[in-house]
Amino acid sequence: MALVYQPMMQLSGILVSLLGWVLSCLTTYLPQWKNLNLELNELEIWTMGLWQACVVQEEGGMQCKDFDSFLALPPELRISRILMFFSNGSGLLGLLLSGFGLDCLKIAERQQEQKKRLVLFGGIFFWISGITAIVPVSWVAHSTVQEFWDENIPDIVPRWDFGEALFVGWLAGFCLILGGSLLNCTICSTDVHLSSVHYAVAEEQDQCQHLETETSPKV
Repeated sequence: MALVYQPMMQLSGILVSLLGWVLSCLTTYLPQWKNLNLELNELEIWTMGLWQACVVQEEGGMQCKDFDSFLALPPELRISRILMFFSNGSGLLGLLLSGFGLDCLKIAERQQEQKKRLVLFGGIFFWISGITAIVPVSWVAHSTVQEFWDENIPDIVPRWDFGEALFVGWLAGFCLILGGSLLNCTICSTDVHLSSVHYAVAEEQDQCQHLETETSPKV
C-alpha cells in the first residue's frame, strides 16, 4: 500500500514546494515589506521593500524609487536580501534534484537508490529554503514591532506597519517546509516497507526449510 501512495505523496510534495518557491521569489521583489499610512495625508501610503520604496497615491497610482546604496539600508533589509536570494537558490536546487528523483519519471528506473538520494537531498534543500525564507520576514516583522512600540519616538511620528509581503513570505516558508517533509516521508515509508518485505520473505524461507526438514525421510 505504501508503494501505491508514494508517487502521489511525492507529486504532492513537489507541487507544494513549487508553490512555496514561487511565493518566495514573489516575496523577494514585492515592495510591501513595510507600510506607512500618514494620518495627515490619508491619500498616500508609503511602502518599503528590499529593493525600493514606493508611494501609493489615490489619484496618481504608484511611484517607486530604487535604493541608491546597499550599505545605506537598515541591517535587517541587507541581511534579508542575502537570505532571500539563498532561499530562492536552495528552492530551485531542491526542485531540480527532487524532480529527477520522482518515481513517476521513467528516467533511471533501475537506479532506485540514486533516485531516493535525489528526493532526499531535494527535501533537505526545501527545508533550508523554507527556513531562510521565514527568518528574514520574521526579523523585519520583529524590528517593525520594536519600532512601533518604541517609547522614545513621539506619538505624532508615523509608525511603520506590517506589509503584505511578510505574510506571503511566511506562507512561502511553510509551503517549502511542508513540501520537503512530504518528500522525505516517502523515503522513510519506502525503507520501512522494504524492511518489512525482507523480513516476511526471510520468515517464509525459514518456515519452508523447517517443513522440508520435518517431511524429509529419516535414514
